[in-house]
Amino acid sequence: MPSPWSRRAFLLTTGGSALALTASGLTRSDAAAAEEADAYEALRAKWRTLILGEGFSPTAEPFKSRLADLGATARELRATMAPVAGSLWPDASYADPDPDTDQESYGYSANVVTGYGRLNTMAQAYRQEGTGLTGDAGLKADILTGLDHLHAEVYHADQARFGNWYSWQIGAPQHLLDVCVLMYDHLSAAQVANYCAAVDHFVPDSAVGSYTGTSTGANRVDLCRVLALRGVVGGDSAKIALARDALSPVFPYVTSGDGLYTDGSFIQHTTVPYTGSYGSVMLGGLGMLFALLRGSAWEVTDTKKQIVFDAVEKAWAPFLYNGLVMDGVAGRAISRGLTATDAKKIQADDHRRGHPIMAAVVLLGQGASAAENARWRGLVKGWIRRDYYSPPLSDASLGLTGLARLQDVEDDAAVTAIAEPTGHRLFPNMARATHRRPGWATSISMADPRITYYETGNGENLRGWHTGSGMLYWWGDSFANGQYSDAFWPTVDPYRLPGITASRKVLADAAGGDWGASLPDVKWVGGASDGQRASIGQYLKGLQSTLRAKKSWFCLDDSIVCLGAGIACTDGAAVETTVENRNLGPTGTTSFQVDGVAKPTAAPWSATLTGAKWAHIGGHGGYVFPGGATVKALREQRSGKWSDINKGGATTALARTYLTLYVDHGTAPTNGTYAYALMPGASAAQTAARSADAGWLQVLANSDTQQGISVPSLGFTGVNFWFGGTVGKLVASAPCSVQISEQGDGTAVVCVSDPMRAQTSLTLTWNRAVSAVTAKPATVTSAVTGASLKLTFGDLTGTKGATQRITVRLG
Repeated sequence: MPSPWSRRAFLLTTGGSALALTASGLTRSDAAAAEEADAYEALRAKWRTLILGEGFSPTAEPFKSRLADLGATARELRATMAPVAGSLWPDASYADPDPDTDQESYGYSANVVTGYGRLNTMAQAYRQEGTGLTGDAGLKADILTGLDHLHAEVYHADQARFGNWYSWQIGAPQHLLDVCVLMYDHLSAAQVANYCAAVDHFVPDSAVGSYTGTSTGANRVDLCRVLALRGVVGGDSAKIALARDALSPVFPYVTSGDGLYTDGSFIQHTTVPYTGSYGSVMLGGLGMLFALLRGSAWEVTDTKKQIVFDAVEKAWAPFLYNGLVMDGVAGRAISRGLTATDAKKIQADDHRRGHPIMAAVVLLGQGASAAENARWRGLVKGWIRRDYYSPPLSDASLGLTGLARLQDVEDDAAVTAIAEPTGHRLFPNMARATHRRPGWATSISMADPRITYYETGNGENLRGWHTGSGMLYWWGDSFANGQYSDAFWPTVDPYRLPGITASRKVLADAAGGDWGASLPDVKWVGGASDGQRASIGQYLKGLQSTLRAKKSWFCLDDSIVCLGAGIACTDGAAVETTVENRNLGPTGTTSFQVDGVAKPTAAPWSATLTGAKWAHIGGHGGYVFPGGATVKALREQRSGKWSDINKGGATTALARTYLTLYVDHGTAPTNGTYAYALMPGASAAQTAARSADAGWLQVLANSDTQQGISVPSLGFTGVNFWFGGTVGKLVASAPCSVQISEQGDGTAVVCVSDPMRAQTSLTLTWNRAVSAVTAKPATVTSAVTGASLKLTFGDLTGTKGATQRITVRLG
């Protein structure tokens, strides 16, 4: 039976001390109830700190200005709030005339979230110091009015949901419960009960009853946040315990569907690589929940949470570069630039998606080991200091809590900034790869039967059709960090994304269907890597196209060699391989030369470059065409609007100049090919010298059956066997990817993978004298050395496309 004493009575009588209650003659049950009340109060206080921030002075910059902006925003929201039937603000109606789950209803349900989100902003201005509205009685009254209005009108226990499930189960209740925590001492018991009943209606315990559907990965963490805060606000221990326990399915590695994989992949929506968007939400949400419950009776004690800590460097760090998170793992978020409703006109981009991940890593570190925490703070300081394009400490979209965490790292003299690592990472479970070298980094995006071409949905990312067709992103350490940030997505030609091979067959917006519905029926996608270099391949089939192509990337020390073959298509439209499509900004007068001859810097300009051996874009890098090639070049200004690719985007026209290099395969190719090497950051002289060095690169094969290269000076050989066969000194009995690196010390590392995950047996012969095998995986069932090396592999189907590494001593 509950104590007849209210929480406020307990605290007023005793100052919150259960011991004082016992001493004053109250019963043991009263004392227990008071102790429980103290526990909930402690959690509310902790959550207030988590959402308001700590450790900063409201009179010091950059916090002083940010708090003033928060106050100004809250004043504007107060001035425009007008509670009437169907809306709390005139521009955010939730009165859906035809409530269902179509796109229109999605908009109406999103306005429920908008309403609570604005109240959350006002509540933060009320509680934060330095906003000019701290403790303002009128603001308090308006917040409470808004809460009651939304509850009475739309978010209550008798309301049937419409539109997007997310609005009702995550978006609205998260904001509502945050406001309840911030304004708790001003809410009546009836208000708390009503708001909790509404949350219980839309987010019942069954929402986390099974780890399926919309209750996986980041969504599961969000749902657990709602349940935990529902328990904190309503004083319900069982809800908090449920939230804690429901996190456990998030921790273990998965082998299919949503979640973290052993190779560092993170998938959401079953088929979408989402480290940089949903993964960010999951990381941030887990950090907050771990921090909330740490030291309480509901602490997360599942030892598998260490998998999340391990994933900081295994899954997230590989996609963070100089403060940005690579777009190839951001799904449809790449289309969220400027929104039509954002009065402040703050553009979302890869940098502004990266900064919250950095802040989440800092928070997560508070619950990790001392060694992990120290290293992560070093990583974060490095990212902060290298992000010259979009400095994190000036990011107006980063919340005060995130800003405070990053500022704390920056100000900590005991933390030494850690440099960007070098090396290669393959993520076969999400058809992605990253390659990092001193001065630059790249990322490759592919698609296969498990990973979608691209994701569209909610009217977002309407033209991302070819982002999984071998898009090759790259950035420099001190240049081009805004390459994909500066209005790239609404202005770039979506048929000419850098690195892709595509038909120019016209595709409809959102072609292929929502939520990653379209998957190519090709299995050979992946590669082999020793952690420094790699051989990567993609058997490409075009989206809603007859296009077929074999694409390979050989990732080396100062370059990436790109081969294409077997390019065929009967669409009746031009087929192109885009060597480069560089965003040169609004003016775009960057120098461009081909074989040492400067080309015009004004747009528009175009030319067919016959027999071109090399090209160079000033301030960016070089391109080498082995043996010469016919390449088309184009400098053009392109315009577009965010609303072209996202229905919620701003309608303001934007213009950017692009310098494009592409190979035109014609309208009906039957066996098109290409070969080029990308040299990020190289000077014109370095590019010319590489082109003139005829012995540096040997293209061993570039056909529909095999593609391979050798670089003798590096001791590197890489071959993608689309079918078994012989390439140079390598003979494979079945499809596989092979990379060999001779170390220069009498040893070599042989790396083999089965990207198809289909080989029950494989024999690889390297016609090179080998005296011994010094290390091999269990998949190698026999190894014969001598005048040649013969490796026999057993069943590779369970390796998930992972690299099998063998170390040998050369004879």
